[in-house]
Amino acid sequence: MTLILSNDDVEKLLTMPECIAVMEEAYVELAEGRGVNRTRSDCITPTSRPDAIYGLKSMDGVIPKLGIGAIRINSDIVTFPKKGNNVRREKVAAAPGGRYTGLVLLFSTENGEPLAIMPDGVMQRMRVGAANGLGAKYLARKDAKTVAILGTGWQAGAQLMAACAVRDIKSIRCFSPNEDHRNAFATEMSGKLGVEVAPVPQPEDAINGADIVMCASNSLDNIFFERWMVPGVHLTSIKQPEIEVKALRRADRIALHYHEESPIHVSTKDLALAKTANEQSWSMSKEIDFDKMPTLPDLIMGVAEGRQSDQRSRAF
Repeated sequence: MTLILSNDDVEKLLTMPECIAVMEEAYVELAEGRGVNRTRSDCITPTSRPDAIYGLKSMDGVIPKLGIGAIRINSDIVTFPKKGNNVRREKVAAAPGGRYTGLVLLFSTENGEPLAIMPDGVMQRMRVGAANGLGAKYLARKDAKTVAILGTGWQAGAQLMAACAVRDIKSIRCFSPNEDHRNAFATEMSGKLGVEVAPVPQPEDAINGADIVMCASNSLDNIFFERWMVPGVHLTSIKQPEIEVKALRRADRIALHYHEESPIHVSTKDLALAKTANEQSWSMSKEIDFDKMPTLPDLIMGVAEGRQSDQRSRAF
């Protein structure tokens, strides 16, 4: 029987510690060649809104050890507004009822039957959080107690869940340029985590004295800069442009979640908005050779070294 699940169902059933554990297992299967996944592909066209594009995105993978094959499909209306100094990538909840459209389909590798169909919203949020949770597990100081988060949107909440799942976090400070957003986020996440989340008016107010700094925004421009680098701090991001290249070059150790090719983008002719956004999103890969950097599977399997010291003066 195929399960039809809602986002509420997924949220009730999937905990962050469980997600981190299964992600750790899946990364090993991929690294050992027993699991497979396909390069993400995006078909991009105009839509009726002059300030937006339509994107049809898909990706899939199979982990035979778990008996599961999965495909994720997104049908998105996307805008690229400039707010302050930053260009942002913002999905529009344009489907009836003010909804986003994304689905995950699970299949059995034993008999091919569909096992479950569910929205991708909560699932992909937990997955992104779990990846950075694994990064913190292997690279953050074991005595890390304080987290700073830049961004207070949908993805940011799961980043904090993951940090709290792998370290004994005692305090959190959050920054967003939108005061109402950061205040609401702080209230919501304080209740969910049982840890005080304090909203602050400037990014420096969040970062100063933090053991872990997390970037979780929809910005296509830098939000964390070299001048904020401090020895011993563990730094994470959910997309390439968030951290300034100069900051990355100062890090003692960098790990990617996985070596993967840039998405396959197919777009209609002369769609300037999509071309500009794509170049801005992936331009960092031209400045830094990510192919030579270790990945989360390397850390998990001991192929690459994680943090070598809990001394504040030794590692980033």
